[in-house]
Amino acid sequence: MRRVSLRFPLYAKILLWFFLNLVVLGVACLLLVRAEFDTGYDWLLAAGAGERLQAISDVILGEVNDRPRTDWDTVLKRFDDAYHVQFLIYRLDGTQLAGPTTPLPPEVRARVAEHHAGRGFRPPPDDPSVLPPDRPGWEPGELPGPPPRRGDARPALPQGPYPKFIVRTTDPTRYWLVVRAPIRDPERAHNGPLVLVTLSSTMSAGGLFFDFRPWLAVGLGAVLFSAVLWFPLVRGITRSIALMTHATQQIAEGRFDVRTREGRRDELGLLGQSINRMAARLAGFVAGQKRFLGDVAHELCSPLARIQVALGILEQRADEAQQPYVNDLREEVQHMSSLVNELLSFSKASLGAATIKLQPVPVREVVDKAVGREATDGAQVKVDVPEDLAVLAEPELLTRCLSNLLRNSIRYAGEAGPISVSARREQDLVRLTVADCGPGVPEAELAQIFDPFYRVDASRDAGTGGVGLGLAIVKTCVESCRGSVSCRNRRPSGLEVELKLQPGVAGPAAKEQ
Repeated sequence: MRRVSLRFPLYAKILLWFFLNLVVLGVACLLLVRAEFDTGYDWLLAAGAGERLQAISDVILGEVNDRPRTDWDTVLKRFDDAYHVQFLIYRLDGTQLAGPTTPLPPEVRARVAEHHAGRGFRPPPDDPSVLPPDRPGWEPGELPGPPPRRGDARPALPQGPYPKFIVRTTDPTRYWLVVRAPIRDPERAHNGPLVLVTLSSTMSAGGLFFDFRPWLAVGLGAVLFSAVLWFPLVRGITRSIALMTHATQQIAEGRFDVRTREGRRDELGLLGQSINRMAARLAGFVAGQKRFLGDVAHELCSPLARIQVALGILEQRADEAQQPYVNDLREEVQHMSSLVNELLSFSKASLGAATIKLQPVPVREVVDKAVGREATDGAQVKVDVPEDLAVLAEPELLTRCLSNLLRNSIRYAGEAGPISVSARREQDLVRLTVADCGPGVPEAELAQIFDPFYRVDASRDAGTGGVGLGLAIVKTCVESCRGSVSCRNRRPSGLEVELKLQPGVAGPAAKEQ
């Protein structure tokens, strides 16, 4: 069973690398955030949440201080519904004064006690609202107000900013924002700071603590902007590589007239120029080789003709004892003559491709002519070709191509079963196939059987099929007609050669196909 290797396009690799870079950066940012969380959540107050919470605390405290103790639950409930969190009021000893009944967790009470001891709520020394210790209405750990005015029962309450911190608890996970602010305690005669708590089950708290949406929008915007910014670069690179790949594939198939674009001024542009120079030099080398073969074959024709004439004279004068030697010599000369003829055909088809004028050729007529020429030994050939089907080709080259294919099939698979020749019109091309029931060709050698002088059987004598130019001539003839040729093994056995040619017009019926 053949392994199927998946190809990963270059632009996908570049984009994947880009997004991997973003993921690495995101993970790094997440680790930094987690590190901040490990040291405490108060950094959220410096990340934009402090001002929002201060403004909300000012509004809540203003309403609470202007209303009696019995209305505090109503005030907090209104803010609970508006912000989808819970607002609670406690004394510093943990006694709850307002809001849904919720006991303070031990870690929250510990933080409150720390700040009550003066380590977190101490106001700046130059704050004018600070009362000295001997001023009436002041107790240690409290936030006193300015000196009481005449007629006031207690000092006026200072305005924010108020000291605050965030604590995270587990089982269940909750986030407690604690604001120590001066609220008039209805059960005490002095203005002591109470604790306003904002309780949320998520770190965002509806955007009060941390608003993810702006960060998410910024992140998505950065990704989209980067993708749009990178796409032209990636597309330009992959498009150039795709064109070069197509060109090199054409060169590998022997089409040296293909060229790539040379407009780029980078490494890919230099690579394209190198490919074009390579194609031009290969075209020159191959053309020179074919011309050399043609010249050699042409020069050999005259000596071979004279040898054959001499053999005829020698055959007439040789006695019976010498006849076997003369016959062996005649077979060798005939083999040399066949080789020279194949070389001439190969050279003619190759070098004349640029000057060949294509014309509509009836496929059935060419097939019948090739079958009549090659099926002389009683080989069974089945023809399934529409009468009105035509292709653009050169008649003699197409006939030679089909003759070589039929000759090859009859030679290697004529006794294995019938040989079939069929043709069909499919969209913008005509598929012409020659199939047999023989042993086929090893899969590893299918791509090489159209190469000149290549044979599956390494021996090159006349008894095993010549020198390996038959299928090379087939390929040259088809490519000279602007077509292509391929082959595959049939199941359970056999070889199928397929020609793809441009459709032609042989009559009115052909136009309707």
